[in-house]
Amino acid sequence: MWLGVAVAGIAVGMLAGLTGCKPDEAVKKSAVVDKGTKASEPAPAAALDPATLGSVTGTVKFAGKVPERLKIDMSMDPVCSITAADNYAEQYVVKDGKLANVYVYIKDGPAAAMSAPARSVEPVVLDQVGCKYTPHVIAVMRGGVVEIRNSDGTMHNVHTMPTVAGNETFDISQGAKGAPQTKRFKEPEVMIPVRCNNHPWMNAFINVAPTPFFAVTGADGRFTIDGLPAGTYTLAVVQEKMGEQTMKITVSPQKTETAEFTFAMK
Repeated sequence: MWLGVAVAGIAVGMLAGLTGCKPDEAVKKSAVVDKGTKASEPAPAAALDPATLGSVTGTVKFAGKVPERLKIDMSMDPVCSITAADNYAEQYVVKDGKLANVYVYIKDGPAAAMSAPARSVEPVVLDQVGCKYTPHVIAVMRGGVVEIRNSDGTMHNVHTMPTVAGNETFDISQGAKGAPQTKRFKEPEVMIPVRCNNHPWMNAFINVAPTPFFAVTGADGRFTIDGLPAGTYTLAVVQEKMGEQTMKITVSPQKTETAEFTFAMK
């Protein structure tokens, strides 16, 4: 969903659109949870009974003409241009009408879900491979850790720009195939921009979920969130350029609900 010949050079205006310095207004208007305030820590929760849990699965679609994915000129760094594969802008990644890189999360719902503990303490990995961030969009639960790696043979820089108090801004450099760095994200926030000051085309987004119930759509536009306590939820999807959509869903024990979303260019 989300071709072309190499662009001899990327104009300053185009670079600004690709660097991911800040999310679009569509995202910013719905991006933060309790902007400027600290979210309270969830109370300890009792173990969830599997017999009472359900799931939601669905697809995020793209309607209309898909914007052309521009090929990025990486010649400013010989290591990137010689060793990396072709690199294309990732603002709109669409295949067969399905939209990848969409963050999906539970925005509100029953207390049992909103206070559920993390499912894993393992870090979520954001790597730098072929002079691009991989994956382009990641998500972690509030209080979780992101491990930042550099698998390339050139120096990179990782600069995050959160807007919610409690999420630390960091600007670090990593040498070629350098040691991983870990950073913890304390407060819910969507689409935190990440960029590389050394390579202005490199951009990614980190999402911090309020609960352990979240996903990011794959190349097929699909997502699944399981282990949800029965009840009614607000399910939200966020795309870096087109903002947020929500819908109400009701989850029943040991059943799977379906949710379909469609984004279109305005």
